[in-house]
Amino acid sequence: MKILVICQYYYPEPFKVHDVCEALVAEGHEVDVVTSFPNYPMGEIYDGYKNGEHEDEIINGVNVHRVFTVGRKKGFIWRTINYYAYSLASTRYVSKIKKDYDVVFVYQLSPVLMTNAAIKYKKKHNKKLLLYCLDLWPDSLTIGGVKKGGLIYNYYKRKSQKIYKSADKILVSSKMFERYFDEMFKINGEAIDYLPQYAEDVFVPHSNADDGTTDLVFAGNIGTTQSIETILYAAENLQNEKIKFHFYGDGSGLSAFEDLARNNLRLKNVFFHGRVPLDEVARKYAESDGLVVTLSDNPVLSMSFPGKIQTYMAAGKPIIGAVNGEAAEIIKEANCGFCAKAEDVDGLVECIKEFMLSDKVQLGENARKYYEENFQKADFVKRLCDELEKLR
Repeated sequence: MKILVICQYYYPEPFKVHDVCEALVAEGHEVDVVTSFPNYPMGEIYDGYKNGEHEDEIINGVNVHRVFTVGRKKGFIWRTINYYAYSLASTRYVSKIKKDYDVVFVYQLSPVLMTNAAIKYKKKHNKKLLLYCLDLWPDSLTIGGVKKGGLIYNYYKRKSQKIYKSADKILVSSKMFERYFDEMFKINGEAIDYLPQYAEDVFVPHSNADDGTTDLVFAGNIGTTQSIETILYAAENLQNEKIKFHFYGDGSGLSAFEDLARNNLRLKNVFFHGRVPLDEVARKYAESDGLVVTLSDNPVLSMSFPGKIQTYMAAGKPIIGAVNGEAAEIIKEANCGFCAKAEDVDGLVECIKEFMLSDKVQLGENARKYYEENFQKADFVKRLCDELEKLR
């Protein structure tokens, strides 16, 4: 198949869309991506991509074209400009494409407006559109403070409904998304299906000797929605225990959380290591006793299933969480750790104490087993290829 992929984000930005596209190429398909110049999460165009550098490039067999981009920087206004800049520029670009693709695929993160370019090509060339939804609109706006039911919310509700209904098939990364689409947009039945994200196999056997200290690791984006403060306040309550908290990653909230830990709470058991390569992260997973996931107490986040949980499970490590909804249910179903409610500091402290007394090896084995049965890459790629082929 010849597949046109639309996504505002692409490598070297930290999203799995590039790996999905490369997997499609490995299956023998021709993949062209229309994306922006990389600037996530800090909002500045990456070095090596400024002034139109690498506007067109081939990355591991994927043809990548980057359209005009305004860096997201900081604040609602700049982010809105960033969203619309990509939507307009990508739509303008695809309107001039003469190449005959078999199907259009949207890897939909925020904003849903990125789908406009796909709709343009679909209508102009009478093709089918498959949308993989990883972020719900308009409700994702409420995470940033937009009032549900207000003018802005209702405007994007109408926009989102039009966009989602333009897709010929929607795949969702969380089971709870199916209910949302049914209740919000009356999209159900064969028009929608569940396809969980996969995890790369990052399993590395634990080889470190036990020194009596419990090492917990949080890896990934460090922003406001991750509720890092919940971990930090839990760490404050556990300063007399032989336990260390390690953070690997970067994000818009990093400096503020570092300041909270060092200067306000004066924590001696918390360590921020910054962003590290994937292979090094795998080694840190192996050296840890358990992996931590937290999210803010928000209805939209409760419906989502953060991809880090699949990766944690692939690492074969126990999970300690402070999350609601689907993520909490999966941890319980897998019997691979302990989970408190989102933003519940005392609950997280109790979970950590319970974890320290638990059979960590068995919990890790349970996590790995659940990954192997539900989140392997080969299964994801086969399902995706089947869905694309149906729309060809």
